Amino acid sequence: MNKMVTLADVARAAGVSAKTASRVINGDPQVAPATRARVEAAVEALGYQVNVLARSLRRGHDNVVGVIVESVRDPFFSEVIGELEQLITPRGFTVMVASNTRGSGREREIVEGFIQRSLVGMIVTPQDADYSFLRSIRMPVVFIDRRPRNLDADVVLADDRGATLEGVNHLARYGHRSIALISDALDVQTVRNRYEGYLDAMREAGLPVDPSMVRIGCLDADMAEKETVDLLHLPQPPTAILSTRGETSQGVVRALHRHDATDVAVVSVGDFALADSVTPAITVLDHSPTLIGRYAAERLFARLDGESGHPITTTIPVPLIARGSGELPPRAAVSG
Repeated sequence: MNKMVTLADVARAAGVSAKTASRVINGDPQVAPATRARVEAAVEALGYQVNVLARSLRRGHDNVVGVIVESVRDPFFSEVIGELEQLITPRGFTVMVASNTRGSGREREIVEGFIQRSLVGMIVTPQDADYSFLRSIRMPVVFIDRRPRNLDADVVLADDRGATLEGVNHLARYGHRSIALISDALDVQTVRNRYEGYLDAMREAGLPVDPSMVRIGCLDADMAEKETVDLLHLPQPPTAILSTRGETSQGVVRALHRHDATDVAVVSVGDFALADSVTPAITVLDHSPTLIGRYAAERLFARLDGESGHPITTTIPVPLIARGSGELPPRAAVSG
């Protein structure tokens, strides 16, 4: 019977320590390319295979990373999950995903259920639960998109307030003074930040904030479409619309096209399917799910590799991508 190839055998063949060989096999990006190449060549030559079960038993937990998002059906969170899977799987871990549907009241229950599975770590989109119960948990947890309540932890965020500030300023630069807001519900932390950014930018630009132009509580594209139609029927409709979420932006665009109002300027916080295919193509503030997933994975890997110290907040910029809709001049300027 052939002797089972061990990690020590691989390290010996590659001329490195067992620790370095382990870092290569676990996908550590900090290993020098030449060293990585030697270890990978030794793995292939010797036919080494990772014994996942043995490693799991030795560590006292499963080789699974838990990912909890608001909804797996949301295109934004679907892309976050896709990026996480691409980065986590090569390191020998499996990704387990759960939805924490807004308002379900099951947020803590879902998180505690993952903890009981003895996972290696978690990446969580928090909502309104009190996360102080995680203070005694040694498992690394990274939060994305929002800060957890009553817990100091690693967080990966987008610059939400800065995004809507830039969106309003961009529309104002093209001459718009009547800028409507289509927004999700304010009980979501990210939405509040975007709403505050809109108000601050309007005030700083000396633009009036008309309550009839601010539509809050659009939870999906259908609600956003209805509110947009209502805006179009005002005695003085807006010349521009800032939408705070990719899904609501789909409803805005649908309404404008169905009512022959594509001369209304649009800026969307977050990209969405076919945003660059309609005419005019939609100007977006790129609230990148790929970057959020990437930085969240890197934070988790750092903690799993032994990094200690104070929690770190990573804030991702939200650059504006001008495609045409956000650069339309006000209707009066067009007719003039």
